[in-house]
Amino acid sequence: MPDMSTCLWFDTEALEAAEHYVSVFPRSEIVEVMRWGENNPEQAGEPLSVSFRLDGRDFLALNGGPGRPFTEAVSIMVGCADQAEVDRYWSRLLEGGGRESMCGWLADRYGLSWQVVPTRLLELMRDPDPARAGRVAAAMMQMVKIDLAEIERAAA
Repeated sequence: MPDMSTCLWFDTEALEAAEHYVSVFPRSEIVEVMRWGENNPEQAGEPLSVSFRLDGRDFLALNGGPGRPFTEAVSIMVGCADQAEVDRYWSRLLEGGGRESMCGWLADRYGLSWQVVPTRLLELMRDPDPARAGRVAAAMMQMVKIDLAEIERAAA
């Protein structure tokens, strides 16, 4: 299989965003910062792109200029082991001006959408009992940030 990574288009905030994301997730790092050269004197020395890794997954942040805002049509899903992880990633990704959405979705301060979801929710939504899975889905649809205890109550 060929190497694949996700490219995220920013106006001018690629390095700032990559540094923030690396601070949020463990085992993450900035791999390389490519800067504009002298062939573009107005931006010489400024970051053009930033290669970074979030817990082993490769991303590229590109300073592509204005006009390409993020939408909820694309999001990054963060599978969380428990409520403490949900709470930690939720608050860190909202830092600095993010906004909550619904059903475990949020947009960070750069406009990038994230789904912060406990893996247990996904297990329960795949439950072979359609009534149980339906109660879980109905409970989730009423939430902004996922409350795992409430999800478990709905499943019961």
